[in-house]
Amino acid sequence: MIIPFRPTIVLFLAMCVPVFGLPRPDRGSAPESKLYDYGVMGPPATPEIVAAADAAVTKPMAPGPIAPTWDSIQKNYQTPEWFKGAKFGVFMHWGLYSVPAHHSEWYEKEMYGPMLAWHTQTFGPPEKFGYKDFIPLFTQSQFNADEWAELFKKAGAQFVVPTAEHHDNFAMWDSDVTPFNAMKMGPKRDLIGELSVAVRKQGLKFGVSNHGMENFTFINPSPELTARLQAAKADLYDPQWAAFYNVADRSPAAMTRFLTDWVNRNLELIDKYQPDILWFDNGVNLRVLDPLKEHVAAYYYNRALQWGKQVSICTKYIAYAPSNDDTKQIGSIIDFEKVGSRSPAGIRPGPWVVDDAIGSTWGYTQGMRVSTAGSIIPKIIDTASKDGTYMLNLSPMANGTFPDDQKRTLTDIGAWLAVNGDAIYGTHAWTQFAEQNWHFTVKDGALYAIGAQGGQSKITSVPTSVGTVQKVELLGSQEPVEFSQDENGLTVQVPGQQKGKLPFALKITGLNLK
Repeated sequence: MIIPFRPTIVLFLAMCVPVFGLPRPDRGSAPESKLYDYGVMGPPATPEIVAAADAAVTKPMAPGPIAPTWDSIQKNYQTPEWFKGAKFGVFMHWGLYSVPAHHSEWYEKEMYGPMLAWHTQTFGPPEKFGYKDFIPLFTQSQFNADEWAELFKKAGAQFVVPTAEHHDNFAMWDSDVTPFNAMKMGPKRDLIGELSVAVRKQGLKFGVSNHGMENFTFINPSPELTARLQAAKADLYDPQWAAFYNVADRSPAAMTRFLTDWVNRNLELIDKYQPDILWFDNGVNLRVLDPLKEHVAAYYYNRALQWGKQVSICTKYIAYAPSNDDTKQIGSIIDFEKVGSRSPAGIRPGPWVVDDAIGSTWGYTQGMRVSTAGSIIPKIIDTASKDGTYMLNLSPMANGTFPDDQKRTLTDIGAWLAVNGDAIYGTHAWTQFAEQNWHFTVKDGALYAIGAQGGQSKITSVPTSVGTVQKVELLGSQEPVEFSQDENGLTVQVPGQQKGKLPFALKITGLNLK
């Protein structure tokens, strides 16, 4: 069932269809997933509701030069230097949905829709076992923040962005804003706080992702199920849980409270954990929400100036592009979901990141297929060659551990980066990102050619017209690389490499690089 008709939704779709032009995320085979529009996942608010919500925020604006306007944010924001060279980070879908571990991280939405029968058969009807009843089972009993951080460091990640809150409205931190949080319920631990300390101890940057804006319209039960739960005053219509689900009351007043709460939660995350990245999902795309986004950005960037840190918001599509041109982001690094179908096809100017799943689902599900390092490393290479940053999503289990196949993939990626990271970290795009069999990056006057075909090979993009090659080195090897160059390109004899193995990187010096 799709969300109820709203005139504001129709207006927004009319504005955004020619701007987006991008496929919608694949969230599984459920019929509702195919009907739901990802461009309007946030509350279909009016300017009056947004203004009232903004006015209800009681925490004062952080002092500093940045006002909550696009113009002020644009004048004062700079992409963090650390992000420009990071190139590889870890993302995470970490939450209650890992308890049922079925279908996807959208379990809450679908258990009240197309998966109602499966949920009822497995756990009982929602009157007896609703989504809220997964909270006590989300124990994180084996969660060890230091072990996680050591794994991320070993994987070669430069930053870590766990889920602070997903669409289900459950806060993974010790919150004074909402009672529905991991310190007061479930694991009864400040998960975000513990991980932030451990990650920074490893010298990595730490961010948080907030998908919470989608919660207000996330669950849409059928009329029949609505009538059942209303009659029983159960689950979605239990007054004790009304503010968790945001289903029983979707009045303008309730929407106003929700939006104020969204700002308050973000300000709390900013103040408590000083995140290096604050990442938002699709729900904030709506143009009508701009005043709230400006509020959060101004507060965040003023606070960062007080901390003496370089930080950034990261968003999708045109959330922080008020001109509705996604190449003109203001105060934000643009994020693309999934390599290939949605990430840039070529070199894209400006900072960008792609979040990509390690497995067949974003959140942990039983039987999920997990990609090997051999399939992920080419994506890291491709992204870096196009001037982007690759963020690998992990799927921890409800007990606070990662399955062995995910850990093995991370360890193998780290081993490859330990040898070839010089061709990835701190690099930028060349005049072209690839030719047949090779991808290119540039750093400190050197051209890196990354490929997988050993023996004799020709790089046609490096003829004498682009400069005279002085030296060719194979990263991780002391063996000399024989080469010759003419007007048709650079011929190399790569030692010790076999077709079908993991990619290798050549460092080429002496060219006139731009």
